[in-house]
Amino acid sequence: MKNKIKIAASIDVGSYNIRMVVAEINKQGEVIILEELRHHTNIGKDTFSYGKVSVDTIHETCSILKKFAKVMKEYGIKQYRAVSTSGIREADNRSYVIEQIRMRTGLKVEIINNSEERFLTFKAIRSKLKNARKMRQEGVLIVNIGSGGVEFSAFKDGNLRFTSYTKVGTLRLRELLSDLEGQTLDFPIIMEGFIESKTYLIESIIEKMDIKHFIGLGGGLWNILNICNHNEIKGESKIIDKKDIEKLYSDICAKSIDQIVHNFRLDYSEAQTLLPSTIIFRRFLNITKADHILAPMVSLRHGILAEMVDEWFDTPRKKDFLNDIISSVKYIGEKYNYDEKHASHIQYLSTSVFDQLKKIHKLGERDRLYLQVASLLHDVGKFVNIDKHHIYTYDIIKAQNIMGFSNRELNIIANIARYHDEESPKSFHENYNKMDYDDQITISKLSAMLKLVDALDITHLQKITDVEISYNKDEIYFMALTREDILLEKWAFMKNTGFFEEVMGMKAIIKYKGW
Repeated sequence: MKNKIKIAASIDVGSYNIRMVVAEINKQGEVIILEELRHHTNIGKDTFSYGKVSVDTIHETCSILKKFAKVMKEYGIKQYRAVSTSGIREADNRSYVIEQIRMRTGLKVEIINNSEERFLTFKAIRSKLKNARKMRQEGVLIVNIGSGGVEFSAFKDGNLRFTSYTKVGTLRLRELLSDLEGQTLDFPIIMEGFIESKTYLIESIIEKMDIKHFIGLGGGLWNILNICNHNEIKGESKIIDKKDIEKLYSDICAKSIDQIVHNFRLDYSEAQTLLPSTIIFRRFLNITKADHILAPMVSLRHGILAEMVDEWFDTPRKKDFLNDIISSVKYIGEKYNYDEKHASHIQYLSTSVFDQLKKIHKLGERDRLYLQVASLLHDVGKFVNIDKHHIYTYDIIKAQNIMGFSNRELNIIANIARYHDEESPKSFHENYNKMDYDDQITISKLSAMLKLVDALDITHLQKITDVEISYNKDEIYFMALTREDILLEKWAFMKNTGFFEEVMGMKAIIKYKGW
């Protein structure tokens, strides 16, 4: 890849618009936008109103994507990624929609969850903002308003400290509250009250974090910029002053949709989303110390291109985002009062064992990340019930939106963590049995390693500082480095070797040195 220039495409099949970006990626990994296409869609309106995408909208969507496919063919594009978000994700007939698109256009559209969408959007921001690292250190809140929901993410001291998704997107709000709009003259107050009912817990968390910067994404931000007539440039981004947001809020609260259309020269659908967008941006801007909204004007589709660059060029940004994932996982652990020292030590030992056994387990870097996350969260179920904590750990992990992981990947991680204790996968365990064969093997190998490593810190005292591994064709030797009595750790290790030996096909033997 480093010796070639490639043309790539990213497609976002959204709730309100279907967009495509065509870009050249040069030898240095720089992205040069060649063309951007956009078409309106009723996908979100159908899903949020009726629970599924109508046949007419499916046909219209396929027609749009056929045109996109034709443009890709003209450019000779081989590398592309097409994703869909809440509009299709929450539709009861989502599988049929995706299959109709594949059959009619030849394009494979991937349904991504909130955490994957957030991950890609963050990549777009990082690639655009030169001072992103400084903002992360000082504290930055990112509010990304979509048609179906809103992502809230807060960075402080260089780490991702909080992230949440709530279903108060602009189009969804309009569809949910449409019956009330004609019954009151104070509809903006009704909408604001509804938004507050869904976000007050998020607000209380963010208020305590001393946030100095605010980044806005989505939510018709371009319309807000134009209405405020405040296209001041800060670096490579535009800014909207706090006073302009307050003025806009006062103006639109006193106007009907028809008046907004007329006064601000918007189409009807844009006018409908202006009020909820302004309310959300204003509310959260006011709980930070920022005096303006920074609008980098990037989106999911730009993040897809950034992800392609990271994978092809193995950029430093890729490592930064792995650190963000681990940081967000530790935040989850804190919520469930995990033993941080024990969890971090298990993460260190498990990845050390993984790296030393690469030639035996033959798993990849993504699998290593699964093991890291499962290691950090393996005991969070104790927050609910100590005796059956492995089952509650599984439930807790599955319920999370961990940045960058698909639902399938979260399922893998949850299963790895579930089997870290005495229990091993059984044919009657539905959580394990419903996984694909390859995923079952991955779960078994990683949970077998985690099971042994957790035994090496059964006392939670970190007596064993490291593990050196050697092996022959039949046996794997775990040399525990310690200066203390590890009789209990040795007993726990030997008690858990059975599953490891069954999965790996080699005998596990513990030795020790250093005391």
